[in-house]
Amino acid sequence: MRKRGHLGAEVRIKVPFYDVDTLHVAWHGHYAKYLEEARCALLDVIGYNYDAMREDGYAWPVIDLHIRYAQPARFGQLIAARAELMEWQNRLVVNYLITDAATGMRLTRATTTQIAVHIATREMQMVSPAGLTRAVQAALNAREAA
Repeated sequence: MRKRGHLGAEVRIKVPFYDVDTLHVAWHGHYAKYLEEARCALLDVIGYNYDAMREDGYAWPVIDLHIRYAQPARFGQLIAARAELMEWQNRLVVNYLITDAATGMRLTRATTTQIAVHIATREMQMVSPAGLTRAVQAALNAREAA
């Protein structure tokens, strides 16, 4: 079992027809969209979504993506995509788990790594900007208080 993240979020997605091949199996490239949906939900939980990143002066491109397919997602299937924050001090590392929403059967595991790039200078940052670290700490504090 993978280690749980510090913060997490989950979204449910019904696999659309336009994501599948002639066998009604989701094409492997579309999983990046499912991960992005879960990551956006996680960033909302943190309180530092892509709009906040841009306002803070940073872009956060994905620099690494690892994905492991265990079972295919199929047309019309309701899937649960969960994103969990693993690292944020120097880079943003997020683990994902995609499961069948009804049975919990694992379909896919993945990890993405993002790094802050200062928009004005286009320089990669070796330490995460203060806006992200403050937002993560606030989200962690709020979770502990609840």
